[in-house]
Amino acid sequence: MTTFAAVDLGASSGRVMAGRVRPGVCELTPVHRFPNEPVRAAGTLHWDILALYRGVLEGLRRAGPVDGIGIDSWAVDYGLLDASGALLGNPVHYRDSRTDGIAALVPEDELYAVTGLQKLPFNTIYQLLAAAGTPQLEIARQLLMIPDLIAYWLTGERGAEVTNASTTQLLDIRTGAWATELMTSLGIRPGLFAPLRQPGTVIGPVLPEVGAGTPEVIAVGSHDTASAVAGVPAESEHFAYISCGTWSLVGVELDAPVLTEASRLANFTNEAGVDGTVRYLRNVMGLWPLQECLREWGEPDLPGLLRAAEAVPAFRAVVDLDDPVFLPPGGMERRICERIGREPGRPEIVRCIVDSLALAHRRAVRQAQELSGRRVDAVHVVGGGARNDLLCRLTADACGLPVLAGPVEATALGNLLVQARAAGTISGDLSAMRALLRETQHIVRYEPRGDDAAWRAAERRLGG
Repeated sequence: MTTFAAVDLGASSGRVMAGRVRPGVCELTPVHRFPNEPVRAAGTLHWDILALYRGVLEGLRRAGPVDGIGIDSWAVDYGLLDASGALLGNPVHYRDSRTDGIAALVPEDELYAVTGLQKLPFNTIYQLLAAAGTPQLEIARQLLMIPDLIAYWLTGERGAEVTNASTTQLLDIRTGAWATELMTSLGIRPGLFAPLRQPGTVIGPVLPEVGAGTPEVIAVGSHDTASAVAGVPAESEHFAYISCGTWSLVGVELDAPVLTEASRLANFTNEAGVDGTVRYLRNVMGLWPLQECLREWGEPDLPGLLRAAEAVPAFRAVVDLDDPVFLPPGGMERRICERIGREPGRPEIVRCIVDSLALAHRRAVRQAQELSGRRVDAVHVVGGGARNDLLCRLTADACGLPVLAGPVEATALGNLLVQARAAGTISGDLSAMRALLRETQHIVRYEPRGDDAAWRAAERRLGG
């Protein structure tokens, strides 16, 4: 096996990449990109899962004959199947308001001690509590996370890949098993959840009726951040990562979870990674506010806006991007202006977002080191944010550490490498896979510069 298809479903678009892997070679070719446009119906925001599946099928057709297929996507959202295996409605979008005000009715310290998960209003646990008593949930017989649902439609095989399962807040992060006692205490049926499987597990061949040949579908780090972290070209364990796109996932890679009270209060999460690792990280709002502003402005020239933003004096305006006010779609420019207290021009709004995001990166990298005891010598920025030269330079300055930007396609590459290793095309552990990335991928290095006192002063303005 040397040719693989990496299916990567993001919050705003999906794509299929064809990749070739062997010792000394790791190549990706984009073959199909398609929009991921949520739909609001009867007051509820849904994912258009059938349109996404159609995009996947078209991408596999365009990829031509492949030997393996791996699927990753965003976390927390799921589809429900009835007794016949049919999907019960379109999955609900994590940005829907149905979880507003929902509590788990379990003391937060007890919940964290079991799951180690950051408290976020859209975690699967809160979505299921919000859906309690609905006819759909009452008749459901199986819950599948988004990548597992796509894999089921391709192969007929049901399962729960562990990296995405760990984002539900219903997995025992200490044992790696479903937290069935927690589920039962909350009135959530353990029988809804499929057997767990690890990255690298062969799920099964594609069904003949799919019309995409009969390649094996291989479980990868199906949470896109798990694949992205596997695709970080780090040289040693002393690195922090920032998987930067709609969200910035900022953290370190560990061998065991951090379940201290200080970790819980700092809202850090422990999620399963590839090869039994723990992704110890914090969710930061990421480029979402910028993406929303660009959408409201009619998709203007981003490179030009960033050049104009660079000319704006630093820290003229900063906002706390962790403020929940920035979570919903729509009206982003207005909300930022309200927080600033005036209505600046677009370049200053862009500079405000980028400065504020660099500040959020600074805080999360510092806290990750303090809480985990893991020293960080360099910060790796992967994903779409690695293209943002201004953000990468400011993140290096903010953290006082070298930033290594790239690969942009870390998620697809991590997906691809896990497939290739499962197929026997390459061998070795994560460090060997990362060495292949350093050998074959373009990485840009940014050295820190400037006065740390200015960053400390900007942090104090936000109460940091």
